[in-house]
Amino acid sequence: MVRGELYDPHDAELVRLRHRARDLCQDLNATREAMTEEQRRLLMVLFGRGGDTVWLQPPFFCDYGANILLGERVLFNCNCVVLDVAPVTIGDHTLFGPAVQVYTVTHPLDAGLRRTREFAKPIDIGRDVWVGGGGAILCPGVRIGARSVIGAGSVVTRDIPADMFAAGNPCRVIRPVSEGDGPR
Repeated sequence: MVRGELYDPHDAELVRLRHRARDLCQDLNATREAMTEEQRRLLMVLFGRGGDTVWLQPPFFCDYGANILLGERVLFNCNCVVLDVAPVTIGDHTLFGPAVQVYTVTHPLDAGLRRTREFAKPIDIGRDVWVGGGGAILCPGVRIGARSVIGAGSVVTRDIPADMFAAGNPCRVIRPVSEGDGPR
């Protein structure tokens, strides 16, 4: 599954692992703001790496959690979804706006095969990336280079190089990000 090969999503072990992650997400999503120690404990159990420094605003949803590999101080704003059938690697200091969706899972085009099998492609996001909210979607297999910015509501279907501002549906590079870009 994590190698991108066809697999049976109804496999008993995979179902058990998804139930584990969903139970952890449900517990996390039920915490209150002041329950910081309990939130941190859940995040450290849920994520494959980085639960000790991630800042996450519930609700949050994922398939497995263990395939989410975070760098230092990653931020997930509210309502983010990560379908981590394949690895999702996220660099240090990366920010996800509200309702960002990260999908590694995909399905065969053949309808008969699609009934019983699916596959996934890993997603790699560099350090210091900002993915704007508004339901931005990262599709299976994309790579986003370090320090890039993805506009709100974008649908990323192909790789985005480092140091670029990209937006749209489908997402395309608009211009390089300049040092000092900010309010004017």
